[in-house]
Amino acid sequence: MSTEHLLTGQADKALTNLIERHPHCLEGLDEARLERLRQGLACSDFLLSQMLRHPDWLPWLLAQSEQSLADGPWQPPLDEGANESVVQRELRLFRHRYLCALALLGANQDISEQARLAALSKLAEGLIDCARNWAYQDLCQSRGTPRDSEGKAVPLLVLGMGKLGGGELNFSSDIDLIFIYPRSGVTEGGRKEIDNHEFFARLGQRLIALLDAVTTDGFVYRVDMRLRPFGDSGPLVMSFDALEDYYQSQGREWERYAMVKGRLMGGGFGYEEELSQLLRPFVYRRYLDYSAIHSLRDMKRLIEAEVRRRGLKGNIKLGQGGIREVEFLVQVFQLIRGGREPKLRTPSLLAALAMLPGLGVMSEAEAQALAEAYLFLRTSENNLQAINDEQTQTLPDDALNQARLAAMQGFGSFGAFMARLEHHLQLVHSLFREVVSEDNPEDDLPGGLRSLMEADWSVDEVAGSLSEEGLAEPEALATVFVSLKDSLEKRSMGERGRKQLEKLLPQLLLGLKDQPQGVRTLSRLGKLLEQIASRTAYLELLVENPGARAQLIKLMGESAFISDSLTQMPILLDELIDPRHLYAPLALEDYGSELRRFMLRIEPGDLEGQMEALRQFKAAQTLRIAAADVTGVLPLMKVSDHLSILAETLLAACLPLAWQDLVKRHGEPPGLSPEHPGILVVAYGKLGGLELGYSSDLDIVFLTDLGAEQADSETPGPRAITVKEFFFKLVQRLSHWLTARTLSGVLYEIDMRLRPSGASGLLVSTMESFEDYQLNEAWLWEHQALVRARPVLGDSALRERFAGIRLKALGKARDAQALKEEVRAMRQKMHGHLDKSGKGLFDLKQGRGGITDIEFLVQYWLLASAEPALLRYSDNIRQLEALSQSQVIDDATAERLAEIYVALRQQQHRQSLDEGGRLVEDSCFSEERAFVGALWDKTMGEAQ
Repeated sequence: MSTEHLLTGQADKALTNLIERHPHCLEGLDEARLERLRQGLACSDFLLSQMLRHPDWLPWLLAQSEQSLADGPWQPPLDEGANESVVQRELRLFRHRYLCALALLGANQDISEQARLAALSKLAEGLIDCARNWAYQDLCQSRGTPRDSEGKAVPLLVLGMGKLGGGELNFSSDIDLIFIYPRSGVTEGGRKEIDNHEFFARLGQRLIALLDAVTTDGFVYRVDMRLRPFGDSGPLVMSFDALEDYYQSQGREWERYAMVKGRLMGGGFGYEEELSQLLRPFVYRRYLDYSAIHSLRDMKRLIEAEVRRRGLKGNIKLGQGGIREVEFLVQVFQLIRGGREPKLRTPSLLAALAMLPGLGVMSEAEAQALAEAYLFLRTSENNLQAINDEQTQTLPDDALNQARLAAMQGFGSFGAFMARLEHHLQLVHSLFREVVSEDNPEDDLPGGLRSLMEADWSVDEVAGSLSEEGLAEPEALATVFVSLKDSLEKRSMGERGRKQLEKLLPQLLLGLKDQPQGVRTLSRLGKLLEQIASRTAYLELLVENPGARAQLIKLMGESAFISDSLTQMPILLDELIDPRHLYAPLALEDYGSELRRFMLRIEPGDLEGQMEALRQFKAAQTLRIAAADVTGVLPLMKVSDHLSILAETLLAACLPLAWQDLVKRHGEPPGLSPEHPGILVVAYGKLGGLELGYSSDLDIVFLTDLGAEQADSETPGPRAITVKEFFFKLVQRLSHWLTARTLSGVLYEIDMRLRPSGASGLLVSTMESFEDYQLNEAWLWEHQALVRARPVLGDSALRERFAGIRLKALGKARDAQALKEEVRAMRQKMHGHLDKSGKGLFDLKQGRGGITDIEFLVQYWLLASAEPALLRYSDNIRQLEALSQSQVIDDATAERLAEIYVALRQQQHRQSLDEGGRLVEDSCFSEERAFVGALWDKTMGEAQ
């Protein structure tokens, strides 16, 4: 069916409907006006729906012309004292009546597109101004008038953005607004004084409700506030000061494009020039700003991603050669040259476009062709929306609406319209490509990921992009991403840093494609980014080093410990640059020399610098150990060796530093020095047993061989103290070097409760008192602890003396049955208090058949045998080997126990690296636990 027949049938149907409802509404109409009405009703269902509700509008509508509408009025007269419901109704009816006039004129091609765009914009501005003024006066009556420090009333300024700001609003469009107030202060004359910000926040909410709320009369405009600083998460209103601070420190490139269109609605109450001066440095650079082209590419990718995600076809706004490309083309030249060319600082696209040939950036013919294409596209857009007052830019796929659009555009068929449309689209896209050439794209980021940083996408929209790019769990990933992006946008950072962040986040998302735990990894990355957001150097390091970025994603995904370490100490990011270095821990014998070299950069006497350097060295070496650990480069036993030697190295570095601190105040003890301090540090527990973990405390005891005479002698300094007091202070000072919390955290937590008499005992024991205690007073559990003790710092003579005391104490003759009963009782007590097994879970350390059972068995065998050859080593594995060699237990049992011990420790170790405790499913290690449990029962004579 032809276009003419379709429209004739539609007009007949609409007129019949109207006459049936209002039989006399057409009386007195001449043929010309009736034909205009028929054409309008044939093309616009919106017009018909309003005529059915308001037939009394018809004479006024048919009397309107382009000229009569040009002069307004643009807001309804409101009776004094009108309440909110009356104001809402008047605003809506006024809007509908004027849109009907524009729909009728458009259907009959009785109005130019420039005039229609101007009328639509003036209408919106008038209604916004009307609503704002009524709401302001109404709120002042109850809350008082907001005033500045000089007592001057402060107004609400409404900045219209987008097409509204440009004076080129759509027929059925959202309106993008930003609410601003010039000065802080408080209200005056209300029931209760309130802050200006609170007043204007309330006013903004009232204004939105007046315009946006859907009543029985519909709505005035859908209000979109997402272009305000910080988007949906930002405050609804901002003062001039807050606005200036935001755009100077956090404004993004796309916001520059948006602000080109900014225009005050209903005037600026005398603040126009001040606001312009405030915004101008952000929007328009003083130099030729060609970086705007790069930003334009990013935004275009965003649009293309939106088109793909929403499956948009035939979209004359967002598709290739569409309205958005024309807007971008003009705006990019405004941003490049607007700093030097004041005449380009206009929100009107057509006005700016007309200036471009004179600047030599475009020929007159190109500018004219672009203007014609833009007006054709905008006419098509407005005609589409006038059909049913719907916000659409998609070409219709049904015959009736295709006929309507073709007729309103002045074509006899939809095919003829499409031919002209295609001509304009090709021309626009060709010009756009010339300006925004991407022959040398900056990187291989998919546009769908890059675009995620260019606007405030919803979780569903982000999930769509992530799904398109093949990322797993797109919904969960999108939730984390949107939350992270929102958080980062609130951070204070400079423009340079924000640009780097906008590059980095999509790069990290792309890197998650190969991660099995992408959601968890992104959450961990988010914590790091929040930590380094204001530190541009770290952002640039990750943007510019794909290798470092890849290592970061990999390690963050595999280890919570590494993630926390990097987050707490971002300086470690430098370690990621060279993977060969990262995954190759130092040789055990090189830790000392490497630390000495590292400390050379710190000035002697710089206490704070030395503390920081020690912590940074530990963190860097621990990261390398952990990286080699999680990737399987180092087996568990080697990991523990490295962590233990690292701790010994740092202890050895801290002792002379603590010594020097005391010498400055008290002088150096006679006959002693930092190299020969006369003190022995003995490690117990995990450090003593060479099983140190990443977060282990250091169990240490301090011994000295001072004689009574030397202990009572005094230091030669200005604040002399006895040598015995010097040693007590030395231990306290060393403890401070280890445990003080600096910017980089603590070096190690220490536990000195294993010293003689525990927490009530002296911090430093003499060898004589230690020997006497171990031989005559120590409990069995203290000898069990001594089994895993070894000296880690001190002279060889002190080490040998300690070794002798240890052998003597552990080699004591013991009653075998009493020993067995005491060990068994201690283990049962620990089971009762420490075993977390239950509810389908097994405690790797304290559960029956677990790590502690193996340790207790080894300690029992060693203490029961009392053979010096068995007591040489302090670690469990070599102790098992010694027991096997001495035939205390057979080889098969020793090998099996060692194998189980390592397996259980490995599991606990892995879980400690990645947010796990020491509990596993009860079904895990069932055979191993059964073996250990049976051996316990056989050895100890009674089940636990």
